[in-house]
Amino acid sequence: MENVPRPAEELAILDRELARIDARRAQLLARRSYLLALLTPRQPVAPPQPQAPAPAPAAWPAAPAPETSPPSVQNALLALGGVLLAIAAIAFTVVSWGSMGIGGRSVVLGSVTAAALATPALLLRRSLTATAEAVGALALVLTVLDAYALYRVALPDADPLGYTAAACAVLAAGWAAYGLLLDRLRTPLPAAVLTAQLPLPLWALASGAGQLTFAWALLATAVADIAIALWTRPEPARSVAGVTAWVAGGWALLIAGGLSVTAGSPLDAARPGALLLAAAAVALFVAVRVPGAAFASALVAGLAATVAVGGVLRPSVPLSWAVVGYLLCGAALLTAVRAPLPRAAVRGLCAAAGSVVSMAVLWALPSVAASLLGPVSRAGNIWTGAPGGAREAIGTGPEWPVMTTAPVVLLISAGLLALAYGRLPASARPAALSGATALGWAAVLVLPATLDLGYATAVATGLATAAGALALTVYAHLPTAPRRPAPAALPAVSTTAMICATASAAAVSALSLATETATLVTLGALLALFGGAAVALNAAVTGTAAGDDPRSPSARAAFLARSFQAALACLAVATATALICALCASAGLEREHIAVAVLAVPAAGALLGARLRRHPVGLPTELTAAGAGLLALGLAAGRPETVALVLALCAVVAAGTALRPDRRPEAGYLAAALFVLATWVRLYASDVATPEAYTLPVTVAALVVGHLRRRGDTEASSWTAYGPGLAATLLPSLAAAWGDTHWQRPLALGIAALAVTLVGARLRLQAPLVLGGAVLALDTLHELAPYIVQAVGALPRWLPPALAGLLLLAVGATYERRLNDARRLRESLGRMR
Repeated sequence: MENVPRPAEELAILDRELARIDARRAQLLARRSYLLALLTPRQPVAPPQPQAPAPAPAAWPAAPAPETSPPSVQNALLALGGVLLAIAAIAFTVVSWGSMGIGGRSVVLGSVTAAALATPALLLRRSLTATAEAVGALALVLTVLDAYALYRVALPDADPLGYTAAACAVLAAGWAAYGLLLDRLRTPLPAAVLTAQLPLPLWALASGAGQLTFAWALLATAVADIAIALWTRPEPARSVAGVTAWVAGGWALLIAGGLSVTAGSPLDAARPGALLLAAAAVALFVAVRVPGAAFASALVAGLAATVAVGGVLRPSVPLSWAVVGYLLCGAALLTAVRAPLPRAAVRGLCAAAGSVVSMAVLWALPSVAASLLGPVSRAGNIWTGAPGGAREAIGTGPEWPVMTTAPVVLLISAGLLALAYGRLPASARPAALSGATALGWAAVLVLPATLDLGYATAVATGLATAAGALALTVYAHLPTAPRRPAPAALPAVSTTAMICATASAAAVSALSLATETATLVTLGALLALFGGAAVALNAAVTGTAAGDDPRSPSARAAFLARSFQAALACLAVATATALICALCASAGLEREHIAVAVLAVPAAGALLGARLRRHPVGLPTELTAAGAGLLALGLAAGRPETVALVLALCAVVAAGTALRPDRRPEAGYLAAALFVLATWVRLYASDVATPEAYTLPVTVAALVVGHLRRRGDTEASSWTAYGPGLAATLLPSLAAAWGDTHWQRPLALGIAALAVTLVGARLRLQAPLVLGGAVLALDTLHELAPYIVQAVGALPRWLPPALAGLLLLAVGATYERRLNDARRLRESLGRMR
């Protein structure tokens, strides 16, 4: 089917399109001429006809757009003028003005100030508001200078701080009255509020009062600011007062809080505590009256009350119990959920309680870290004897104070989270239940070190925490459990419990290394726990219907249970491996014998995998068990005979696994590679100088078998058929040739590799071609290496950089030529019609 028009038809189409474009262009040019004529100061011009195109006149220059607006220019000029006048007034008052004394300057300055204060009223009557604002601001600066002049003339002996406090009070009152009188000015009232922050603190400093009195002055100032923000009408002053209230009140709380936590007696702590309680009452009042600040104010009120009450209890008890006191005070804030307060205020108080609980938990975390990581520090002292107690077992001294009340803090925190579960939003409930689970586990974990229990009790407690966490993991997934967590919280709780169980198992395993009996008992118990939990989770996995929606809670829970089941199976395999090593070491076996015994784990894993087949646990279990083979090789390192035996036994296991159709390709390749590697290691261990005598028969037999398989299965790869046989001889011979100082072996190997390469090229077989070519290249390189080194040593040092530079130039020239060719090709295509 031909879609391209004939040349004559296409030419007609192009002519019609060009004519339409010309007509449209004529219309646009005519309209443009008409609009330009309107902008030109000439007689009116009639609109042109669209059909008559007119020549385009010269472009009319457009006027540049202004970069600033007139009000902006006005404000900038007024502000600059006010600043310059203020600077001049300061220089006049402070420095000098001719021969006038301070008295004369004061009279002149007072007159100017009176004129400046009166001028804004006249300007406002003429609607010059911006100018009135500038003059009014200047008048405020002049009043400050008047106060300074009064101090220098009339009260030179007055206390500077006291006079400043009084002057600030007078100025704040005067500016407030001035601002209320001229209510159209926006500067005096905010300036009055800012100035009013200074009198009370400055009076406190002038009277030599202590920090607590200074804090009370700040709190009183904050209360005044709150009153201004709540009961005055001018908006700028209210906004400024709200900000200054937070600043002054926060400063007062910091001072009082520091005095409370450093007080040496309950009476000393009661004094700043009273201020903290007063501030808490003020903040709670603000939370009730100001909805926008309810949450923040209630949060501050809760924290202040907690510090106040807890600070009185702190000096009477040790530091560790003081944390419990603060925690209980914070917990008491949760009773506010039933108080007749705004909802935001209740949330703020609950947030304060949560902050206190979080800080207490952070204080107790070092004890949890010591209980988990401490046993690792003693991992080098395996089976050296039981420590004297739990603290010695984790490497801490009996004087560590953090151990005293850590379990109490953790248990109280866990209980608070559990109690808050039903009152929290649905999105936060899983986190609360998960946190309660983790804190409860941590409380039990640190209990032996806290009480400095015996070593056996510490090991038993570690096993108990692991068992409890595993039981919770299984219980959370059992479909028939009567009071298991809600579906939304189930993943968080079960995941937390699984992590806790793994951490406990690792910690108690390291802890049990101190004695032989503890190690064997602990590993055996952990093996039973992991295996039993994996079997128990199978009920949760099989309890989900096959047709369930994958996004449903039950399907997600089943997927999580499968993941945990696989993880537990892998942990069981790892524990079994460690238990076998411990049993062998307990029997007095050498390392090489332990290596052979460890291979029972891969064998059992292969048998279990064959039994499980496509079960989700099967593959992870087999892979983990196969990792025990690497451990066996590590144990056998240094004994080539044992290494060869381990490799051969691993090959047997892999060959047995290859009997399964689903594992045949991977396991078959692995078995062949392990058999060949075991042969090489055995030849090396036996100091065989002529490996070909042992490998050639194997190669011939393997090649015959491979040839027969290729005849029966044309899809079989050459690597499967001929790769193992060729590698059995070529690679050991190559290794021997590299250590041979004579020429006969390298020559024979090179001829054989050349023959294999040619056969592979002739028959188009990948394995002979690659193996033969690689061995030939390496063999040739070995023979020519001395001559290459000698030739390179004879070359001048400048030659390699020069050659590298020439190579780069050649590559660059080639690249440029390719670009030019591509450019010419594009131009040629563009010229085609």
